[in-house]
Amino acid sequence: MIGNKQQSTAEHAGQNSEIGIVITRPRGYLAVKSAFLLGRVGVLNARLVELTGAAAGDEAVDIGCGPGQLVRALAQQVGPSGRVLGIDPSAAMIDYATGRAKALSNCRFEVGTAQSLNLPDASVDVVTSTFVMHHIPEAKRAEAMAHMFRVLRPGGRLLLADTHPTGLVLPAVIRIMSRFAAHRTDDAHAAGHRADPLAAVDIRRYREALRENGFETVDFTALAPTTGVLVATKNA
Repeated sequence: MIGNKQQSTAEHAGQNSEIGIVITRPRGYLAVKSAFLLGRVGVLNARLVELTGAAAGDEAVDIGCGPGQLVRALAQQVGPSGRVLGIDPSAAMIDYATGRAKALSNCRFEVGTAQSLNLPDASVDVVTSTFVMHHIPEAKRAEAMAHMFRVLRPGGRLLLADTHPTGLVLPAVIRIMSRFAAHRTDDAHAAGHRADPLAAVDIRRYREALRENGFETVDFTALAPTTGVLVATKNA
């Protein structure tokens, strides 16, 4: 949903039928994300890192990493003996994230997509993908989740997060925002979900698909004010 809001200004994002929504202006995205999360991006990232269970020496990958904020938080958590890779389809995001992480020797960034991960089987301990699933073309999401399962080591954890506004006001704001975005763009994805935009970004919709892919446990956590999180564990 953060990306959908960003897309209401056409120059910030593009649509590719194979890749999905690609956001190309890092600073604009950061401003929108900060406003949407009520200035609590750092607090949210700290909580997401905690929920992954990432530990010193772990190897992690953040898919749809954008400007790299969560990658940097994960890199600090896994320490110098660990490694974190950020992947995003936007070259502009990768360039920006690389520049921001120069002081960290244990993380790197590369262009790529969730549905075509170029990583070996069972090669990482943690996979994260936040505010991304609704950007992936719906026909490619099952493939993306299969890749996430494939690259995790036995006992590894997958964290998926997306918009999950709490209270009475924020859901109404999201619905109004979505109608505005659908009106201002020709994006069929936004228009198709006009009836219930919250259902389109409800991360809980992927619980059964994750279990079908072989994840042993799939737990949901709501983080106030606007985020829903699924944490899935691969069989050991």
